[in-house]
This record gives sequence, C-alpha cells and structure tokens, in this order.
Amino acid sequence: MRIIEANFLESAQGIDDSPSPDMAEIAFLGRSNVGKSSLLNTLTHRKGLAKSSSTPGKTQLINYFNIKFKTDNEETPHLYARFVDLPGFGYARVSKTLKQEWNKNLTAYLEQRPCLQIFVHLIDARHKDLAIDKNVDAFLKSIKRGDQIIINAFTKIDKLKQNDLAKLKRENPDGIFVSNLKKRGLEQLQNKITEYLFGS
Repeated sequence: MRIIEANFLESAQGIDDSPSPDMAEIAFLGRSNVGKSSLLNTLTHRKGLAKSSSTPGKTQLINYFNIKFKTDNEETPHLYARFVDLPGFGYARVSKTLKQEWNKNLTAYLEQRPCLQIFVHLIDARHKDLAIDKNVDAFLKSIKRGDQIIINAFTKIDKLKQNDLAKLKRENPDGIFVSNLKKRGLEQLQNKITEYLFGS
C-alpha cells in the first residue's frame, strides 16, 4: 500500500473548528525542531505540503491533510485517512496567555477527538531522554483509548554513530527509526500506520 495523493484540507485553532470527524486521523506530534514537517513532506511525496520554519515553534495551528492510499490490487478501492500536523511543543516564543490557550486546545484535541486512531510521537534520536518527551509519552499513555496506538518514531538517525543507533534500537524494540535525509524508516512508518488502519 502506498500514498498516491496528499492535500492540505484546513487549519484549526482547536477541536471546535476542526473538520468533521468523518475519517481516521493520525496525529504527528513532537518537540519543536524535531523534523516533523520534513517527515510529513517526505512521507507524502509532496515537497512543501507541510510548511517548515526556521523559527522553532512557529506552527500554532492544527493542520489537516487528506491522504489517499492505493493497494497493489487494482480491484481494491482507494482508502483514505487524514494526517494531522500538531503544533510543536518546546521552544515557542509566544506570550504566556497564548501558550496556555494553545496547550489547552492541543490537549482537548488529543483527549477528545473521536476519530483519532494513531499518535505518532516524533523524538530526536540524538536527544532521546529529554524530560519533555518523557512527559508527552506518559501523557499519551494516560489518555490512550483501547482503539488507539502510539508509535514512537526516532528522527535524524543519520546523525548517530552506528553503535549509538544500535543501542537506541535495543532500548526501543517497538520504535521506528527515521532519516529524512537518507530516506530510511519511512516505509516502515507508513506500513505500521496502514496495517493498523486498514489491516494491510
């Protein structure tokens, strides 16, 4: 199964102005500067689909993208899901009031969105033990419903030495290990998503 089409749908401040929850959603979240936009663009084969910024934490809206999948079986109809690019947590240079509102909207989406099926938590492979990532992981586990899964995807693995990468894999046997630069791990990530959503 492969992605054959990806289109921006809309941006939302929070759950109240989000699109109708009429298809399965996969939320991508991670610390600012973890490479989320680059990963989404590479995964969908659409350069510039998700806007990346040189200013960490600039994305403050929930961005929705409609994704069309195709199987190798010509008789099987196309399948659809929605990728959701969430604001990065961490470095945002915004007012305290805005940050509180932003965090409230983000939490409401993660806790209450009925069609949210998969959390893809992106973690910088070079900084795998940061408290902020551990807190996010604990939070996701605390709110995860029985019909949801969490995928931990470690980014920027091309910047690790081989022995460090091997250690990371031993410590995280269920993780996905990704390099946008080297195009590594992206097929595994896509397969894990489609297997859970569509059973293929």
